[in-house]
Amino acid sequence: MDTRELLKKVRQIEIKTRGLVNQVFSGEYHSVFKGRGMEFSEVREYQFGDDIRMIDWNVSARFNHPFVKVFEEERELTVMLLVDFSRSGQFGSALHFKNEIAAEICAVLSFSAIKNNDKVGLIMFTDRIEKFVPPKKGRAHILRIIRELISFEAEGTGTDIKQALEYFNHVNKKRTIAFLISDFIDDGYDQVLRLVSRKHDVIAIELSDPREEEMPNVGLIKFRDAETNRERWIDTGDAAVRKRLVQYWSERRAQRKAMFLRSRVDAIPVRIDRPYIKPIVDFFKLREARW
Repeated sequence: MDTRELLKKVRQIEIKTRGLVNQVFSGEYHSVFKGRGMEFSEVREYQFGDDIRMIDWNVSARFNHPFVKVFEEERELTVMLLVDFSRSGQFGSALHFKNEIAAEICAVLSFSAIKNNDKVGLIMFTDRIEKFVPPKKGRAHILRIIRELISFEAEGTGTDIKQALEYFNHVNKKRTIAFLISDFIDDGYDQVLRLVSRKHDVIAIELSDPREEEMPNVGLIKFRDAETNRERWIDTGDAAVRKRLVQYWSERRAQRKAMFLRSRVDAIPVRIDRPYIKPIVDFFKLREARW
């Protein structure tokens, strides 16, 4: 992709996702992701109805008149996007690949964050950490993140979610909102996920394509694993084979759901053959109602 084509693609994503933020997500993000707490703002004279627990006794004694402490919500947050760049993301049976949908979702979340004056950072990973973009504010920074997401060429091919979570936890000392965007074709990260979610607010966005889970009857066909390059012939005409595949993915989904529940991680399932707007909006509304 040359520079001109890249800039055009970035602009297209910006127009589309900023429109969604303004029209659909307005207020949702702010309501769901509140500040880390309350910070001291000022001291003022006591007024009828003020909470007596807020009285500043030192100032009150000095002026021989009651004064109260005023606190404001500490609004500024940090949002980190942990994006799976493994080869399985270069798949899509409909109009878009998984990594294209991931880029758009990241843009929506990023523009929502900067509208709320929050910082946004990016970690791209495969079976290694591919790139780290430190959290910053501003439109120019968000456009850089989008450029990275649509133009970056990863060196790795596999998926190592455990390593990505460990790296994220290492570079983010303060509590952070972390969106982990992946198809989660990986194992062995449940313990570190539980550890990271105790400190940070982790939200998993599960990308899936129905063609990966349900094969049509097209006879004998050769499949190649995008992450390992291993090839295998499969008889899709065999009903038992198709049934085992459906069962396998159903069990993986159930195991992942149980893992997220144990770790207290919210999950947003996104099928790439359907609009991603509804599941994200539904998540915001559900979380707002829960809080």
